[in-house]
Amino acid sequence: MSAATHGQTPYYFVPGPSRHPIMAAIGLLFVIFGAGQWINGHGWGAYLLLFGLLWWAFVLQQWFRQAIGESEGGQYSDRIDVSFRWSMSWFIFSEVMFFGAFFGALYWTRVHSVPNLGDLENALLWPDFKAVWPSVAAGATASPAGIVEPFTTMGPFWLPTINTALLLSSGVTLTIAHHALRENHRGKTIAFMWLTVLLGVTFLFVQGYEYHHAYTELNLKLSSGIYGSTFFMLTGFHGFHVFVGMLMLLFITIRLMKGHFTPERHFGFEGAAWYWHFVDVVWLGLYIVVYWM
Repeated sequence: MSAATHGQTPYYFVPGPSRHPIMAAIGLLFVIFGAGQWINGHGWGAYLLLFGLLWWAFVLQQWFRQAIGESEGGQYSDRIDVSFRWSMSWFIFSEVMFFGAFFGALYWTRVHSVPNLGDLENALLWPDFKAVWPSVAAGATASPAGIVEPFTTMGPFWLPTINTALLLSSGVTLTIAHHALRENHRGKTIAFMWLTVLLGVTFLFVQGYEYHHAYTELNLKLSSGIYGSTFFMLTGFHGFHVFVGMLMLLFITIRLMKGHFTPERHFGFEGAAWYWHFVDVVWLGLYIVVYWM
């Protein structure tokens, strides 16, 4: 049963039995099954995927709303705060490993796989193959069998550089908002939070335009060999994380406008800020490794 205690904060709040976990699992089942059917040529899978996403979003809204009510109701003690901090830390660590796998794939391909395809043994099979990364030599596709259409690589100017400035600026505005909250300047906090959200939305629009430019003008696609697949997997997953982080900041801003959080207790704000700064750091790595090298 719930550890709620009337009139005081419980030692460690334990929520009662909840329908939310199983309901969220059902939503994810619809998402995975629908997506699997869609990519295998069944058009109805797209509708099932959409239904699952809407179901899942509704369940999360209910779940988070309940957690917010428990927090604002004084049910969360310092021990719960520590648990949240550890949970968010491990979650971000898992994200580090997630992106580390993609960065590792890019490193292995550039340093080992492509050069090995150009050694003496493979020279008999593909005598005209240039074993260089496409960004190093114009016209190279890193495809020894020549099955990849010619494409142009994406350089750092100007769209990726603009996005770098946007994300770095958002990190500054978020830090200003955090300091303002700690000093109990709520109006200033809300203003800089809205500015941070706006910078995140602008980043997403710029990246969308960058993808359109890549497909229509550079002929750079997900099917453009190992360069295209690593480019879109790294930047695409990062863009998804920016979208999630932007939603987190948006909901935190709305909570601030409703009077939630105090200068002393505001881990919901801090957790979202940790995540956003992590997204910033990942982008700096992408900007250097993917666009410059």
